[in-house]
Amino acid sequence: MLTDLTIAAMQKGLRARDFSAVELADAHIAAVEAARPLNAFIVETPDHARAAAERADAALADGSAGPLAGIPLGIKDLFCTAGVQTTAASKILEGFVPTYESTVTAKLFADGAGMLGKLNMDQFAMGSSNETSAFGNVVSPWRSAGSNRPLVPGGSSGGSASAVAARLCAGATGTDTGGSIRQPAAFVGIAGIKPTYGRCSRWGVVAFASSLDQAGPMARDVRDCAILLKSMSGYDPKDSTSLDLPVPDFEAALTGDLKGLRIGVPREYRLDGMDPNIAALWDQGLAWLRDAGATVVDVSLPHTKYALPAYYIVAPAEASSNLARYDGVRYGLRVTPEGGNLADMYEATRAAGFGPEVKRRIMIGTYVLSAGFYDAYYIQAQKVRTLIARDFANAFEACDLLLTPTAPSAAFAAGDKSDPLEMYLNDVFTVPASMAGLPAMSVPAGLSPSGLPLGLQIIGPALGEAAVLNAGYAIERAAGFAARPDRWW
Repeated sequence: MLTDLTIAAMQKGLRARDFSAVELADAHIAAVEAARPLNAFIVETPDHARAAAERADAALADGSAGPLAGIPLGIKDLFCTAGVQTTAASKILEGFVPTYESTVTAKLFADGAGMLGKLNMDQFAMGSSNETSAFGNVVSPWRSAGSNRPLVPGGSSGGSASAVAARLCAGATGTDTGGSIRQPAAFVGIAGIKPTYGRCSRWGVVAFASSLDQAGPMARDVRDCAILLKSMSGYDPKDSTSLDLPVPDFEAALTGDLKGLRIGVPREYRLDGMDPNIAALWDQGLAWLRDAGATVVDVSLPHTKYALPAYYIVAPAEASSNLARYDGVRYGLRVTPEGGNLADMYEATRAAGFGPEVKRRIMIGTYVLSAGFYDAYYIQAQKVRTLIARDFANAFEACDLLLTPTAPSAAFAAGDKSDPLEMYLNDVFTVPASMAGLPAMSVPAGLSPSGLPLGLQIIGPALGEAAVLNAGYAIERAAGFAARPDRWW
């Protein structure tokens, strides 16, 4: 089936005229329509995909095709898309149709990709299970052995994860603030990379926490992530945090040879009570990297234990500031109580438009930024963030990359984690790299006893995406992960 092909195989087949871009688009459009029980898409855009495919076929015929010509992608509903509704999975933005294109999607479309639709997600990217969307939960295409309970696909990029794993799109955009590309990728058995902060433009991406948000690709294997990341990356003068640096050929770096590379094992990630299956997979991953020529060294990241609490101060603080723009005045939902004044309208609009998790984080953020608490919480969290970044810098003097688990468990059933604190612990392995702005990738490496995917995380120094991808490629080849969800939808 055409939908089973990787992006690299699609590129090869299109250029060999084994199939047309229109045929490829139509196969994926049909798959999206058949998989609506997964609720992976908020908006489907078959016309966009077909139009891009027709242009791709013409470009392939005359030799002017871009690197992604004819590749059908899903776009997380955090990226503004000109003429197509963008909601960040929130009622407060329902019906908002941007007149402009985010830089990342503009780059993908300029390289020839088509858009199958806007992917569901946790509301404003706040969540680790895709249970906070105003448009309903995304369902994982996976099932535990012997159970029909619906599983979460992880979050916040759960729609992206579910769609890629279910073969609905060749690849997808995601965003990662504290693990929202890597954790869902691990939960559904695909690859996903969060690049260095600033590698991909944030312009046109609905903001959650501006100093942490970073776009990145999600795809079925490492090579596909490398292909997409090259198209997504690059300097953008419209984004003050964008890095003005050349973009490497990430795909060309995929040799799988790690001779001379030092892989660090942070001892603080060996948590008390760690799932023995996760620990065993971690050890297996280190063995695979040794076989690829690397040496393994112990390193310390002493402030790791403070990363999660510091993150849940910094991120909500920035969110409370960013989400102040949703007031019912300029765009999106407006609720006007009869006889109410302007303040009443603000209150009624936000009460109706924001979900419980978004309200919770706004309240936390407003609290830690308020008079009397700013110094005690926010300033202290920023100091901790500096120490976390320093820990990584010191560690990378002794090693070239770090290997850790991606998530503390396999995917869980919807509704199983109702305690917010328990949910936040899903990010325990992914948040530190986000706080330091470092590139990090999740690669599928094995299955849990119940037959669910488990991922390993590679963390690199700033701008070390090529090395991270190559180490991920080495793990991918050694693991030979070929499991896929049985189609039940």
